[in-house]
Amino acid sequence: MSLTSFIKEPDVRKKFAETFPLPKINLKAELKAPPITINYSLVGTAFDYLLRFYIKQHNPNAITTEWVAEIALQCVEDNILKTKLKKTVDDAKLIYQKYLKDGSLTDNVLKIAILLAKIDPIYRAGYIDPNIDVVDEGDIKDLRNLINLVDESSFTAKEICLLNPTFGKASDLVGGADADIVIDNQIIDMKTTKFLQLKKQDFHQLIGYYILSLIGGIDGADDDLDIKTISIYFCRHGIFLPLMVPSANSSMIQISDAKFKEFVKWFVDRASGKI
Repeated sequence: MSLTSFIKEPDVRKKFAETFPLPKINLKAELKAPPITINYSLVGTAFDYLLRFYIKQHNPNAITTEWVAEIALQCVEDNILKTKLKKTVDDAKLIYQKYLKDGSLTDNVLKIAILLAKIDPIYRAGYIDPNIDVVDEGDIKDLRNLINLVDESSFTAKEICLLNPTFGKASDLVGGADADIVIDNQIIDMKTTKFLQLKKQDFHQLIGYYILSLIGGIDGADDDLDIKTISIYFCRHGIFLPLMVPSANSSMIQISDAKFKEFVKWFVDRASGKI
């Protein structure tokens, strides 16, 4: 299980919906980077990699974790394929390190993001792409358009930057959970969808991350890190949707402190199997 699958459980989904009604938000912004190919999921994962590369290059002290593609190698039983994919990952590391040093966002950097993204499903779903070493030029162009929309100042940390952080023992509580990015006191989730809307599933996922941070802290951060905002970055529009955390003033998440604490207790009991 994972946080994603946990909040899809019928009773959990119902409890979230009752406690955290979806805010009525009228989002309007230009679709600045429309998809070029139909490889929507692949490009989304590849941009996860690419943006983390970008953030690390601009925040040298950012704390990173092992790539999912690296972990996926352990799931490959065919020795010939494993050797081939290990070379892909090793080559990717060299290109990545070069980018961190010179900041030159070449097509090779974009290409390795795509190749790493093609390896991820081996770990996540046990699926091996038959064209795992083939890169569509359209996907490279798509990534270029997406990264060109990124405002450096929005992803530059004053104090702390965490890439794909987990939530201590709280991650284990739901069978695994890691956020996309934490910058200072903000948890950021990235969405490469062309549809500019706040979906209930995404909204509840963000709240789930915040609750996990309260329960287990955030790995790589001090225990006193106080998350103030949970946000979605709509990558194809280049805009943020900030949602204040439940305990903050002027929050889009309307809930009393008492009711929120009650929900957190229920969350822990439900995730641990006590109810």
